[in-house]
Amino acid sequence: MANLTFKAENFSFLSYHTNTQTSLLNTTTSFKTNSLRLLHSKNSLTFRVWCSLKEKENVKESGRVPDVLTGLKRVDELDSKRGSSLDFEQKLGDDIGSSEVGFDWNWPPWKNIPQRYKLIGTTSLAFVICNMDKVNLSVAIIPMSHQFGWNASMAGLVQSSFFWGYALSQLPGGWLAKIFGGRKVLKFGVLTWSVATALLPFLAGYMPGLMLSRVLVGIGEGVSPSAATDLIARSIPLEERSRAVAFVFGGLSVGSVIGLLLAPPLIQNFGWASVFYIFGFLGLAWYLGFQYLEEGQASHAAKPASRPQSIHMEKSSSNYSLAELGGSLKDVPWKAFFQTPAVWAMIYAHFCGSWGHYTCLSWLPSYFSEELSLNLTEAAWVSILPPLASVFVNSFAAQLADNLIANGVETTTVRKICQTIAFLSPALCMTLSSVDLGLPPWEIVGILTGGLALSSFALSGLYCTHQDMSPEYASILLGITNTVGAIPGIVGVALTGYLLDTTHSWSISLFAPSIFFYLTGTIVWLAFASSKPQNFSNTD
Repeated sequence: MANLTFKAENFSFLSYHTNTQTSLLNTTTSFKTNSLRLLHSKNSLTFRVWCSLKEKENVKESGRVPDVLTGLKRVDELDSKRGSSLDFEQKLGDDIGSSEVGFDWNWPPWKNIPQRYKLIGTTSLAFVICNMDKVNLSVAIIPMSHQFGWNASMAGLVQSSFFWGYALSQLPGGWLAKIFGGRKVLKFGVLTWSVATALLPFLAGYMPGLMLSRVLVGIGEGVSPSAATDLIARSIPLEERSRAVAFVFGGLSVGSVIGLLLAPPLIQNFGWASVFYIFGFLGLAWYLGFQYLEEGQASHAAKPASRPQSIHMEKSSSNYSLAELGGSLKDVPWKAFFQTPAVWAMIYAHFCGSWGHYTCLSWLPSYFSEELSLNLTEAAWVSILPPLASVFVNSFAAQLADNLIANGVETTTVRKICQTIAFLSPALCMTLSSVDLGLPPWEIVGILTGGLALSSFALSGLYCTHQDMSPEYASILLGITNTVGAIPGIVGVALTGYLLDTTHSWSISLFAPSIFFYLTGTIVWLAFASSKPQNFSNTD
């Protein structure tokens, strides 16, 4: 009989008995009184095997025990400080010998993943949840309007309240990320929009409270892009930056797809409030997980950095006084920013790209339904196609941009190429969709999906330029450009509706303004954009 005993410190005692003969470590001896003990010590486990003296002699005769078990080492090759259980050995008798083997127990599975990759992964996940909480109202607004008796103007007011908070929080978010670091600001943003999302059903019957909750969602999501930009600028080397930006901001497209897929069945089966409860809970779960990740990083803070190219880590800033915060705001070289043509190129490019993005995000479902005569179900599914295609374009564009830079192509040239593709592709596709070519609806859907998906090249163009230009002020620069970029969410969406009522033409109301801004944005970008590092100094 073989008696294999497993025991770990602070764990339960297990035993296993078998009547079959067991061959262990290339021996053919039948075990009479054998035991295997599992010792736990920090991040490793030790197996101690006891056998009779006769069996030990058989092992000696067969030569050295081969390393047949991958990852196993003799205990005498491991840490000499590892303890043993003498009481347990004494109970086995004097005719029993022992030897130990051990292996490293890496837990959790992501323990050995470089810290910068963990940060990028969790930040991307935050952006997935971000857009889930952004698009949930666009689906839930239909049953909410029926329940509370809202007309179209009131429903539009509720939806636009998000962009007020989003626009107002851009610059403060960039400045706070500069002072406190992107990770702290990102945590604040996720916690704010998640709590506000979960509380929305309780406030839905009270219009000021409802609008306030959406403003808070906008504020939380508004500080997040600047926080992520600061985090990437501090942690990611140049040759990995395009992929990092694409992976993080690509989470927005994934979030749109997941949100649009999950919201309808949740509303149908559990009511519209369930969308806000569940999506809000996901944000709170992310917050707790990110706290755990930071604690893990703190435990390894004494280890030397493995990537010398990475930017300095965030400084401790919990003891800033109000006077110091005010002084830090004055130290920002605002005048130098606005005296730099490349900054103005980023501002205008961000405005142009946002005009096409926000107007299409808001009005494409109606366009598909009314102009292409698709039913509501078809229109909803078709609306998922552009962000879904963007996920694949992001990966290709980022890899292409990083490879070009790694092969010696000037960074400014790479950013100009990517942003030009991001502007001209949707402009061309919208032009084809505006002209009556007699194309069937699904071909028009395919053309628009391809054009909007290729606009994701901007993640390897415009959205990397802030960090290329100044890693130190990247978050503030993005705050500036994103503030202007939020204006189309307030003005462009409403203007599109007004033009549609006035002209009754989708080509004039939806596509013509976007085409205009895409073309002029391309001209300005090619003329003035630059990724050369800038030595901004306060010239006030």
